[in-house]
Amino acid sequence: EGTGQLPKFEEDLFKIANHQIKGAEDAFLLPTAEVPLTNLKRGELLEASELPMRLTACTPCFRAEAGSYGRDVRGLVRQHQFHKVELVKIVAPDAATDEHEATVEDAERLLRALDLPYRKVLLCAGDLGFSARICYDLEVWLPSQQAYREISSISLVGDFQARRMGLRYRPKATPQPSTGGDKKNAKPPPKPKPQYPATINGSGLAVGRALVAVLENGQQPDGSVRLPDVLAPYMRGLTVLRPPGSEAEGDTAGTQG
Repeated sequence: EGTGQLPKFEEDLFKIANHQIKGAEDAFLLPTAEVPLTNLKRGELLEASELPMRLTACTPCFRAEAGSYGRDVRGLVRQHQFHKVELVKIVAPDAATDEHEATVEDAERLLRALDLPYRKVLLCAGDLGFSARICYDLEVWLPSQQAYREISSISLVGDFQARRMGLRYRPKATPQPSTGGDKKNAKPPPKPKPQYPATINGSGLAVGRALVAVLENGQQPDGSVRLPDVLAPYMRGLTVLRPPGSEAEGDTAGTQG
């Protein structure tokens, strides 16, 4: 509940009915790593020196996708189980806007490295999620659909999640000006009252949709797929994918496709 998934989005989660843990709360399969990453600091009082706190995790995610229909329910575009890298930040409120923009740039850098056409969309208030204050969607171009589809969403949540989780931080004490030049008798600055930090969360990239985008945007007239240069080290130097049975099923770096 701390991240705002419950109770509003319960129908989109997979509930575990037979977890058999006595006295435990309801259990659900993980919808996104945002939930455990943000809740790592649930109920804590952080010091200002610990902020900004940047966390990331790659996990399998499970979504019921209630209400989904059409061709998206088949294939890789909309899945019940998929892997995703999640980016989470816990920051001081006055740094929240800059850290949010920096997180968006982190996700954009991945799309540029993959040489994928995309656009950045600032959501209007009516399209914002339950907990978000500001949200950017990154949408990648899918030629087969002749449309841009969401591949990453990065939200500035403000103090909404921190309040629900009981997460606070203590700002730095402001030095008090000395009076009369008597430094020995100068009083130490009073401890500031704890405040609620801001949280930011977003997807690195949705792996399934990224794969679709790479295959579709890299497809060549002969049916082969030109892979982004950045993937070559992870593909043993392979730069072109060709259909099975073709004269050259794959080209490596330094070989023309």
